[in-house]
Amino acid sequence: MKFVVGIDEVGRGPLAGPVTVCAVACEEGIYKKLKHSRGLPPVGKDSKKLKREDREKYDKILRELSLDGKINFKIVHISNKIIDARGISFAIRQALFKSLSDLKINPNSSKVLLDGGLKAPLEFKSQKTIIKGDEKERIISWASILAKVSRDSLMQKAGIKFPEYGFELHKGYGTLKHRESIKKHGISSFHRITFCKNYG
Repeated sequence: MKFVVGIDEVGRGPLAGPVTVCAVACEEGIYKKLKHSRGLPPVGKDSKKLKREDREKYDKILRELSLDGKINFKIVHISNKIIDARGISFAIRQALFKSLSDLKINPNSSKVLLDGGLKAPLEFKSQKTIIKGDEKERIISWASILAKVSRDSLMQKAGIKFPEYGFELHKGYGTLKHRESIKKHGISSFHRITFCKNYG
């Protein structure tokens, strides 16, 4: 069987927490049918432009499709420690490679569609990087939604562990309130030190 794979990342720019990559695989024939499903997000709606409740609704639908065997997906989080040690580009590449590896699909029978500037390993001969792909190709938008809901959940938990920073509100991004909390409380073990040099 031939598969279509969509890949996206979230969390490239925050001052804290992991970067997250999701890869979604779907058999080509099934994908052609699912692309026209009314129950899934329409083209032109990347995860950041959806309301939180809509993201969570679609996340649930996508997970149900996975349980039904219609899609398969893998989500990989790379920690702030690795981002500090090796850089954000390395962390994203590692997450992307691992997500594809975990899917266990044959590179020779897979077409990989990636958002933005992402690149798949060279053994995936059929791959295409699409600017604003999460707004143009449904399987990329599905990866974006699954990745964001998963990462947001981690940040919610971090908000409980580190209540002084409000991670549950800004998800680690450099909002004014977040920057002020860093100046007041210092940098936590959950922060990306290399991203916080101007705020600590």
